[in-house]
Amino acid sequence: MKFFVDTADVEAIRELHDLGMVDGVTTNPSLIRKSGRDIHEVTREICDMVEGPVSAEVVALKAEDMIAEGRKLAEIADNIAVKVPLTWDGLKACKVLSGEGKMVNVTLCFSANQALLAAKAGATFISPFIGRLDDLNIDGLDLIADIREIYDNYGFETQVLAASIRSANHMSECAKIGADVATAPPGVIKAMANHVLTDKGLDAFVADAKAAGIKIV
Repeated sequence: MKFFVDTADVEAIRELHDLGMVDGVTTNPSLIRKSGRDIHEVTREICDMVEGPVSAEVVALKAEDMIAEGRKLAEIADNIAVKVPLTWDGLKACKVLSGEGKMVNVTLCFSANQALLAAKAGATFISPFIGRLDDLNIDGLDLIADIREIYDNYGFETQVLAASIRSANHMSECAKIGADVATAPPGVIKAMANHVLTDKGLDAFVADAKAAGIKIV
């Protein structure tokens, strides 16, 4: 499973990228606002650092305006994936932009029917939101499984990009289901390394090494 980092924080991306933990990046208007930087400037910097897809989201609501914005965003770098919402207008924009050879990430997906439409429209990625469904007491992982089954049934090439990841457990569960990609905040990816038994075992080793006077260098 590929790891995308869900942030516009360049330093956080760089830290994970240096460890080989970044296959791509996803951004949205909220993350761009949090960065405090111009969308073109920060997106270009991320694209220069990361070889994989970098999602940059349109802000228009009408198809023709989304298409114009998508074309402008795609000019930033060859690895831009234009991010459009899963609305009827978003699907129209997806069809045009994907037909022009651009990568398109269709976001804000909350049902298998929506995912099926996105695949038919030529989406490169579909972004089902796990955490926001969990907030409504609906198991978001069930949606990932449903989309995976539908896409496999018919050989759709659209990649399942699990989004709205809230925990390290979400990451491993998405991997077991067969999501192509999971995009998560830097903190969630780093939390995947944590385990209480690792900490307990390390404390014991350190104490024994100190008691035995062990020195390596």
